[in-house]
Order: sequence, then structure tokens, then C-alpha cells
Amino acid sequence: MGFSEKFVAVRKGLLEFAVLRAIAGEELYVADLLKRLAGTEFATQEGTLYPLLSRLRRESLVDYAWQESEAGPPRKYYRLTKSGQQALSELQGYWNHLTRTLDRIGN
Repeated sequence: MGFSEKFVAVRKGLLEFAVLRAIAGEELYVADLLKRLAGTEFATQEGTLYPLLSRLRRESLVDYAWQESEAGPPRKYYRLTKSGQQALSELQGYWNHLTRTLDRIGN
């Protein structure tokens, strides 16, 4: 089993965190979000991203606004809600806590 195959579950669990972080910086269209994730450990496909975004929207962590496009029909641009900003802050705090804990445990 290769390095990346061993950590599929970890990456999958962290995908929500990565998506929230990406959207926190600016409103993003799905294609732009996929490009941002491409080439990283969090590279994914529309078939994974759309259900995740739908769940995040149901949980009121993200919302979207339709914007006209010169290249075709209007596009949904996703952004964090206030609840999403809070959730991201909590996730970041938990990530920092886990990192410190693992550092204390040792090498």
C-alpha cells in the first residue's frame, strides 16, 4: 500500500476543513475550488465536492450567490456564513490542539 493510499480516510476527514479554509479567503465557484484543491492532498472531483457543499449549506456553514458569467449561464459562488466562520475557527483550534498533543507525545 502506497503512502497516499494509507491516508485516504484522513484526507477524506480533512476535506471539509480544506474546503472551508479555501472558501474563507474569497467567494469561489466550484471549478475554481476544484483548481485550488488540485495538485494538493485534497484534490477531488465534482461528484465529491457538490454533495459536501450541499451538506455544508444545509448546516448553514456556507451559502452561495448567483453571479452572471461571460462564459455561459450564471454560476454559484460559495462563501462562508457567520456560522461557517465560527466552525472554521473551531476546526482550526482543534487542529492546533491535535498538533500540540502529537508533539507532546513524542516522535
